[in-house]
Amino acid sequence: MFEFIKGTVEFVGPEYIVIENNDIGYQIATPNPFVYSRKMETKVTVYTYHYVREDVMALYGFESREEKRLFTKLLNVSGIGPKGALAILASGEVQQVVNAIENEDEGFLIKFPGVGKKTARQMILDLKGKLQDIVPDYFPNLFNADTLPIHTQDGGEAFEEAVLALKALGYSDKEIKKISPELRKEQLTTDQYIKKALQRLLK
Repeated sequence: MFEFIKGTVEFVGPEYIVIENNDIGYQIATPNPFVYSRKMETKVTVYTYHYVREDVMALYGFESREEKRLFTKLLNVSGIGPKGALAILASGEVQQVVNAIENEDEGFLIKFPGVGKKTARQMILDLKGKLQDIVPDYFPNLFNADTLPIHTQDGGEAFEEAVLALKALGYSDKEIKKISPELRKEQLTTDQYIKKALQRLLK
């Protein structure tokens, strides 16, 4: 229904962003909303997927068409809903996900929240051989420190926001507490905390 929405970033929260376009605020769930923190009050293009079920209607947004295409392919896998697909994309380890599917590495896939052995097997059966054209060099610099924004937030507030975002993606309190001591040693932005946390959660 909506290919993309171009507008101004008006709000960034743990689960979604709000894009204002022609005096209408669109609530859009994204893999990592805090990526847009550095773009507040600026105009952006968000590629959207309109998700409709009997009991829910929502917009999901992505920074690229390739990311959106991968999201839609993940939704076609039995056992993976929008929340699970967002958690996979939020990790930034998309190339590793593709490699795991191609190599039938269930051990890596079950590290994502909500993905058990049955769902991991289904991902392999449904997607093996069908993703290479989407992610040949997917986000190669996502975790490159040189591309991360300069710290502008209070470390405590940023960390708490990151925890809320991780919970929104489906990670448990136990998983988050396990990596928290190491993360707290650094003073980062919310976006940076989320990316570092996801790197550790997938190890």
